[in-house]
Amino acid sequence: MNPTLIYCYDAYCGWCYGFSPVMQRVFAEYKDKLDFEVLSGGMIIGEQVRPIEKIAGYIQGAYQQVEATTGIRFGKDYLWHIQNPEESDWYMNSEKPAIALCIFKEYLPGRQIEFASDLQLALNAEGRDLDDDEAYRHLLEKYSINPEAFYEKLKSEEYKEQAYYEFALCRQLQVDAFPQVFIQLSETRFILLARGYTEFDDLKARIDKVLSDHAAEPS
Repeated sequence: MNPTLIYCYDAYCGWCYGFSPVMQRVFAEYKDKLDFEVLSGGMIIGEQVRPIEKIAGYIQGAYQQVEATTGIRFGKDYLWHIQNPEESDWYMNSEKPAIALCIFKEYLPGRQIEFASDLQLALNAEGRDLDDDEAYRHLLEKYSINPEAFYEKLKSEEYKEQAYYEFALCRQLQVDAFPQVFIQLSETRFILLARGYTEFDDLKARIDKVLSDHAAEPS
């Protein structure tokens, strides 16, 4: 099998938003050498789903740390909800963006890194509520996906099951924080490359070493 870079992320993870430019550079650098797979981690599902009011206090400090470390900026429309949580109707729920990613991967599997990044831009830069169906409409136009077909799939059990399968895969890989990046070299061989925000040069060096070592192994 071709080595596969597996990116475990969550649409609501601020550190993943900061890591998006790194992953886009990695994809640009290695798209001809590696397969790429994005898995949604289900950071906020089930009993963890909560109104923004319950988590805004944490985010008020955390987003500044993400900005300082990664250089990314959160948009004013997103920050309004963080700074005025009692007036916001947002619910933090990882399920719908994970289902959307599963649908998208079926249409354009080669662009999943880009789509995951666009989901995070929609939330963190543009202030779109990813729990609202309409948050995805502008991306359907960008990627030329039929809205009627997309929204039908967004409500189907089939794609919901796919999303929860991805959550389970992340647990199987023992992912308990985001982002994390693995390289899969065989059916059963996974190597952890990054846990938490990682600079591009560091991640590139680790990928190159694994690929070099793998090439040198007897077949």
